[in-house]
Amino acid sequence: MTGTSTPEHVDAVVVGSGFGGAVSAFRLAEAGRRVIVLERGRPYPPGSFPRTPRQMGRAFWDPGAGLHGMFDVWSFRGFDSVVSSGLGGGSLIYANVLLRKDEKWFVHEDPLPGGGYETWPVTRADLDPHYDVVERMLGATPYPLHAPAYADTAKTQALRKAAEKLGLDWQLPPLAVSFAPRPGARPAIGVPLADPGYANLHGAPRHTCRLCGECDIGCNDGAKNTLDHTYLSAAAAAAPHPADIRTGCEVRGLAARERGGYEVTYVEHRPSAEDGTRTGTRTDTAKLPLRTVTCDRLILAAGTYGTTYLLLTNRDRLPGLSRALGTRMSGNGDLLTFLLPEHKGTGPALDASRGPVITGAIRVGDRADGSGAQGRGHYVQDGGYPGFTDWIVQSSDLTGTFFRTAEFLARLLLNVLRGSPDHRVGAELSRLLGNGALSAGTLPLLGMGRDVPDGVGKLRDGLLDVAWTTETSTAYFGRVRETMRDLAEQLDTRLLDNPLWLFRRVVTVHPLGGAPISHHPADGVCDAFGQVHGLPGLYVADGAAMPGPVGANPSLTIAALADRMSTALLEERVAARARD
Repeated sequence: MTGTSTPEHVDAVVVGSGFGGAVSAFRLAEAGRRVIVLERGRPYPPGSFPRTPRQMGRAFWDPGAGLHGMFDVWSFRGFDSVVSSGLGGGSLIYANVLLRKDEKWFVHEDPLPGGGYETWPVTRADLDPHYDVVERMLGATPYPLHAPAYADTAKTQALRKAAEKLGLDWQLPPLAVSFAPRPGARPAIGVPLADPGYANLHGAPRHTCRLCGECDIGCNDGAKNTLDHTYLSAAAAAAPHPADIRTGCEVRGLAARERGGYEVTYVEHRPSAEDGTRTGTRTDTAKLPLRTVTCDRLILAAGTYGTTYLLLTNRDRLPGLSRALGTRMSGNGDLLTFLLPEHKGTGPALDASRGPVITGAIRVGDRADGSGAQGRGHYVQDGGYPGFTDWIVQSSDLTGTFFRTAEFLARLLLNVLRGSPDHRVGAELSRLLGNGALSAGTLPLLGMGRDVPDGVGKLRDGLLDVAWTTETSTAYFGRVRETMRDLAEQLDTRLLDNPLWLFRRVVTVHPLGGAPISHHPADGVCDAFGQVHGLPGLYVADGAAMPGPVGANPSLTIAALADRMSTALLEERVAARARD
């Protein structure tokens, strides 16, 4: 606020700083527009991501309970979901994969089991130029498997060989990770990164990937080319009007103004005694003071859940919103399973904790490909986790640990009774720890693809409620699990389902839909460029705009659609000036 009764006014307000928001903010600021970015979470410079149990316990998002961390966990009746809260949105905790949506998966009038159709009003040709731009900005590069510094990644080699034996399409997908200090340089582990040409908004040094498996809990080395290091830093350095990036700002209200443009109200989550939002202190967030800003263009990029919720709770002040609001929701086919050693104490060394979280991807065809494949297509990717998780995995072998401990104590006692002069116990300690076969042979598998986008989001007691289950996607999930079982067999391992699968529940990190793009208002909320039908100047630029599953990891497609939207928005302004 400016301290007057008149709200501050800017060309554009961007709500959220994930893949849609960051791209939009940069494009508009680069074009000279005055832009405010409102992000509810806080910044995370390299070195600030939580690691200890105490830190992890505070790393969740629930402001009312005094929690302002980056993991926002949602639980609905049919599935659970994890999204991010922080400057850079989902890029802080995603696994860096930048795959393009398959050309023939931009389906048109694809029948859905419960009636209706999945239709994409854009094509791969429409998005390819924007894919190119985003890939360059995010430094997309395949995992350098043939570089000496990165060649010993067991999980990558194992998945490649298994896929080849099964005749499956395996690839090294582009990753938004820096493996070399600058483009074209030789990959090297843990070396300083070169200046990208614009000041990094954190002002902290960054280093190349250390293969620590910590991508999904925040990269403390800055090796991930997350949105705060790329698009948002560039937006904050734009001239003549750097983007005004405000963290700790959660949007509550949206309203169309009578003379055009929009009014946005938000609260600030600040650790101060005045408003009671000190971290760890329970707060009645409904009583936080509201702040207001107005704008000519409003871009919603608060994430699938955030954007859908904002539109649902403010639809009375946004006249003309399509009745399709809340439809076409899905989890992008996400399915998590685990490979475990077939026999205790033996099995291949997969070393899931060494490498980025994802290094390789297997693609299984779709009936839309026209190549004879049946059903809905999917991807299976190798997973990973931080090194400290190996200890947790290994300790789950309670029987083996018990017998090794008993053997260790018995040997020590026997040496004492014998009066043995050999006090070296290195071999005994080695046996006590075991060979680590369980942890070394455990590998998460990550599936995603074209599930059925028939979920519906509505308000229930003032809260977002999403009704979606795996029931209509049973055949799809069966195909994904079949691929995973085949891989397990080739790797001489056994497949372990996520325990939630016993209840036919899944955990998705890629929720999509709720404000889908469409050719007509009856079928969706936005047009093909993300502008809301009937509400000029209001745009949706995140996963909520997807009219169905992307199939591949959706981040790149969300960013490319936002880049395309920004181009149309800027060209529309130029055309309007020409008409005047």
